Amino acid sequence: MAAKYFNPYTDFGFKKLFGEEGSKDLLIDFLNQLLPFCHQIAELTFKNTENLSDTKSERKAIFDIYCESKTGEKFIVEMQKAKMEFFKDRALFYSMFPIREQAQKGEWDFKLLPIYFIAVLDFEYDEKDKYRKFMRDVYLKDQDGDIFYEKLHFKFLQMPLFNKKEYELENRFEKWIYFLKNLESFDHIPAILNEPIFQKGFEIAEISHLTSVQYEQYQKSLIQYWDVKNVTDTAFKDGKVEGKIEEKEAIARVMLLDNESLDKIMRYTQLSIIQIEALKNLKD
Repeated sequence: MAAKYFNPYTDFGFKKLFGEEGSKDLLIDFLNQLLPFCHQIAELTFKNTENLSDTKSERKAIFDIYCESKTGEKFIVEMQKAKMEFFKDRALFYSMFPIREQAQKGEWDFKLLPIYFIAVLDFEYDEKDKYRKFMRDVYLKDQDGDIFYEKLHFKFLQMPLFNKKEYELENRFEKWIYFLKNLESFDHIPAILNEPIFQKGFEIAEISHLTSVQYEQYQKSLIQYWDVKNVTDTAFKDGKVEGKIEEKEAIARVMLLDNESLDKIMRYTQLSIIQIEALKNLKD
């Protein structure tokens, strides 16, 4: 059975849920589960991120967000769906942009706004069991472990390390993580997520609600996502998709749209010629 909801780890899905004006309330609710009481977001503004990334596709998954708290404090959140390769270096690199852009011409006292760098990781980087942590809060500390600078915060969420079931969820933050991790596999809204903010998330993520243009964009984003997985983990083996049938069909549809040969589609997806021809007929 085809997936009902899109994959939120794709650039398209991530931006649709968190990077558009119409979904600001979802982003605020999600971020407020991660931020301290003093920096609960009341208002936020997206900044153009064209200069923050080195590739066109990466721009879609990086959000530079200017925030104002309920008490009037201003701060910046840099949020991204991080890629595996050199992700710590990327985190440091991208966090420098909102620092540098605060520089003022003329006389300036160098006072900076607080910055939170939040990365959603759909992979594990902790290789040794004893060091594995679903969420890491990282600060600049001295040799005694005391915080030296408290205006730069890094929060890394290793999504594969979150394994709680629906009945084990204890708070709203865990509900968000459960929603994001399992969204693509849901065929209905679980009772524990039957709340207005999540209902809106499911509404946005329902594939049948996408326009034909959006659907094509999503399919291309999906194949890009699996291409990255092919490089970074074992989701692909020997150049072949090792996923659900709907994922294989989604990739086959994109390849058909790009007029790839049937032999190449068979090689990449492991679908039979009959299955691919059926998809081709649906396309036509």
